[in-house]
Amino acid sequence: MLFRVPRLLTALALVAATSVGLAQIIRLDLPQMVAQTDDAVLGTITASKVFRTDGFKEGQVQELYFTTLTITGRSLSNDQPLTVDVTFPGGLISPTVGAHNSEAPAVADTKVGNRVVAFFRHVEDLGNGLACNALYTSHGGLYRVYTQRGTDVVQGRGAGYAISSNWTLESLDAEISRLKAEGKR
Repeated sequence: MLFRVPRLLTALALVAATSVGLAQIIRLDLPQMVAQTDDAVLGTITASKVFRTDGFKEGQVQELYFTTLTITGRSLSNDQPLTVDVTFPGGLISPTVGAHNSEAPAVADTKVGNRVVAFFRHVEDLGNGLACNALYTSHGGLYRVYTQRGTDVVQGRGAGYAISSNWTLESLDAEISRLKAEGKR
């Protein structure tokens, strides 16, 4: 184990150093988010799994960690039942094995049992050749849903996020359906 931690730290430092020039925070409003994603799911997180992929880059072993959330609910673009796995970079397999990613959703937001809205898009290579439904913009693609005075509310995240302020679920649902239909014309 002593050998494994320095090797992991070295690999993470290399990944961080090579990605600094590529990192970019994008600001999206709701129409932009809907246009750039395959769908949005409203549902409950029913499973969460962190896993590691190994690859090689420039002769170096590249260990990458990802988290996959299984969300069971319905599509907000067509109202059909939907169970989907969405994946984002980062996650801990144990307290000493894994990788923190500052763009990953907060642990409190990804707990099994949470009701969420998640925007996703299929990608062929999230890293090390991993094809998956990526949680779009990582933490910017996941929004908690809670009930306030009998009304379901999607919690906004502030300026620069697709859902910047709180929306009633009914209003958000209607707006996403409208935007998807408008984009298909």
